[in-house]
Amino acid sequence: MEDKLTVLSKIARKNKKLQALLEKYKQSHHLQSALIQLSEQASTVAELSLLYPAIHDILQKYIPSKSFYVVLLNQNSQSLELSYFSDEKDGISVALNQSNSFDEGATGYVFKQGKTTCFTKQQMQDAAAEGLFKALGTPAEHWVGVPVYQEQNIIGVLAAQSYDTKKSYSAQQIQLLEFMSLYLATAIERVKKRELLESEVKIRTRALTQSNDALNIEVEQRRHALQRQQILFKISELATQVKNLDDAYLQIHQIIKTITYAENLYIALYNKDSGWIDFPYYADEFREVAKPRRFAKGYSELVISTEQTQLIHPCRARELLKSGVVQRSAPVPLEHQATSWLGAPLKTSQGVMGLIVCQAYNNKHIFSQDDSELITFVSHQIAAVLQTKLANQAIEKSHQELEFRVSEKTKELQQTNLHLQMQIDERKKIEQQLYHDAHHDSLTGLPNRSLFLTQLEKTLQNYQRFPEHHFAVLFIDLDKFKDINDQLGHQAGDQFLISVGDLFAHCIREHDLLARLGGDEFVILLTHLTESQQAEDVANRIIDIMKKPFCSKGTCIKSGASIGITFSQPQYTHTDEIIRDADAAMYYAKNSGRDRYELYHPLLTQSIPTQESQTLHHLDMLPMHFKSSEIITLNEQFQSESLFEAFGEHPVLGCTSFDILKKFATDKDQHVQVELELLQQAYSQAISAGVAMALVPCSSILLEQLEFIVFTEVLNKQQGQSQLCLLFDEQEIRHASAMQIDNLKKLSQLGFSVGLNNFAKDRCELNLLTEIDFDYLLLSSTFSKRVLQQDSFDLQLQGVLTITQLKNIKVIAKGPSILNFRALLDKHGLAFFVGKQHTLTHTQNTSSVSQSQLS
Repeated sequence: MEDKLTVLSKIARKNKKLQALLEKYKQSHHLQSALIQLSEQASTVAELSLLYPAIHDILQKYIPSKSFYVVLLNQNSQSLELSYFSDEKDGISVALNQSNSFDEGATGYVFKQGKTTCFTKQQMQDAAAEGLFKALGTPAEHWVGVPVYQEQNIIGVLAAQSYDTKKSYSAQQIQLLEFMSLYLATAIERVKKRELLESEVKIRTRALTQSNDALNIEVEQRRHALQRQQILFKISELATQVKNLDDAYLQIHQIIKTITYAENLYIALYNKDSGWIDFPYYADEFREVAKPRRFAKGYSELVISTEQTQLIHPCRARELLKSGVVQRSAPVPLEHQATSWLGAPLKTSQGVMGLIVCQAYNNKHIFSQDDSELITFVSHQIAAVLQTKLANQAIEKSHQELEFRVSEKTKELQQTNLHLQMQIDERKKIEQQLYHDAHHDSLTGLPNRSLFLTQLEKTLQNYQRFPEHHFAVLFIDLDKFKDINDQLGHQAGDQFLISVGDLFAHCIREHDLLARLGGDEFVILLTHLTESQQAEDVANRIIDIMKKPFCSKGTCIKSGASIGITFSQPQYTHTDEIIRDADAAMYYAKNSGRDRYELYHPLLTQSIPTQESQTLHHLDMLPMHFKSSEIITLNEQFQSESLFEAFGEHPVLGCTSFDILKKFATDKDQHVQVELELLQQAYSQAISAGVAMALVPCSSILLEQLEFIVFTEVLNKQQGQSQLCLLFDEQEIRHASAMQIDNLKKLSQLGFSVGLNNFAKDRCELNLLTEIDFDYLLLSSTFSKRVLQQDSFDLQLQGVLTITQLKNIKVIAKGPSILNFRALLDKHGLAFFVGKQHTLTHTQNTSSVSQSQLS
């Protein structure tokens, strides 16, 4: 009996252990199954809003969880927000993802404690009474809250509650909830990433779709633009290559055929003055030609009156007829009525000149809005071509009629040449009016002041941006123009201005600008200058051509030109300043004897009180000094000669060459007095510096009769005549009088050394070298540079070298940058050059030659 009881007890204990083990395995199976389902849901659901109900469904299979909610921490507001809520008794009092009181309730308590908490109804009331949290909502019989962790950080709370006293939560069920919370954070993160990925995919897809749509639109726009560009090319070729107007109409028809249906097309021209519509081109399957008609109420008239493209289909045609906007003069057979009609106006700046029409019969084609836009675009281009063609045709017809009339009249008016000349002049005036507008002078056809100032403004702006692009302005005033008007008449004066304009135009380059300001004043704008000598060359050419007398009706009068030149300067900010300075230089040239040019100098426009002005122009009051330049060879071996050039310290101009200062001398006597004093000082300083030969520039004024006497007396007082070489400027000698030339020859005969300075600056006259015995010849820097640029100047140089070798004249090249080209010039036969300039001791220029010697 005991053995049987013992066995039964052992069996009962084993059964109990097996039952506990079974329950444990069952619980593990439930936990594993729940986690597998949670993982599947996290992998399959697309939104968090679908994940929470799936979790709820999983929990309901294993624990009492009809009432279940999830609260997560909002990282921005740091408050607990409801993510999912399902309750048997309480509804959702606040919307999801909005602020609520979960922080104050049992949920917030679990969040703060960070551990699983389970309450019965009584325990929750006691805890609320103790102030641990607030009791919120309907009291549950059993409540459990499990914190949700993500990498050691609590991110929310998962809570379940039961309103049934019999359905409490066991340790295994709470453990299941805890395991669910561990995987919930990972599942939420996976779903959120999937949501974010899908959102990015949608955004990217939407962006790609929009980009693709935009690309398709751009491709379509480019296709239309390319089509229109091709049409423009064809119309451009039409404007330049087709000369016959009928051929132009036919070509237009072919162009329209390439863009739309145009088997039936006509071009109509409207004459507003006569009120008639003409059809110069008509291609139609039912009618060969269309007769001109008066302006009425047809489709064509509708296009002309509205000045807009009209697209007419049968329905609109009936409306237009019914409203009376369109009227038919005679019934049109049904088969001859257009089922689709498209007309575009030919608009020009003067208004609508006509229209171009495409029409289709028997529904062969239905014109669309795209057709309307294309033909509108084309019509604008065609209108310009037709206007040009019609204008040229009218001009050609007018010319033919005029030529016929001239031919007929010539036979009758052979003995009335004057009248015929007036007709020809009148015809020339008409032709000039066709090619000249308000920016040109009506008499000479040259640009006027307005156009010149506009171009000068552009040139000045370009120079301000690119200072290396130099320019010059020549202000020209014709000499003795009043005499021509008074003696030969104003008609001859006008003819003189016209001929002068033509002559001036031949003195400049194609890109230079010649303009007439008014009266006998002309201006020239020279651009792209590489050296100032180019402007002086133009001035010399103008002066030379103006030396020829102007003849009319057997009377000849010699005119001339006074020219002022100003060059581009950084201080110029307005065109008025440039014109002012060129004008001042011109007046100085006119006051200095006319028929010459002068370069602008600041003293010409300097505003100085009268007393100061008198002081400034007294050269004998200015401190003077010399700058010396040794004569050297290619390998910089110094010669026994040096070039002495005088400079004055001007209170306005600063250190300025005496060649410039002498132009502003108060009188001739003062000029001679100062120059002779400088000559003596040059001699003294040459001796002090140990210079065997000092080359000193002299003015041709010293060669005049009275001045020459004093000049030779001063020279005779110097010890050692060979110490000085008297350099005379080639331009001054070229314009010197016969007496001055004779005195120059006397200097050489008296044993004084003489030289020619700035030779070939604007022309190369070899006769000067053969007529006068010079010891030295200083080539101008302009000529030296041009030898390297043009073969013709090299030929001139070889001629100069041949003559100078025969006459034993020493040739020296000079210029501010000549030292950079010595090697190149040496290859052309030049062996001596002017070296670098340096300043000698300053001396006060006081006259030692009395006025009695000059009288």
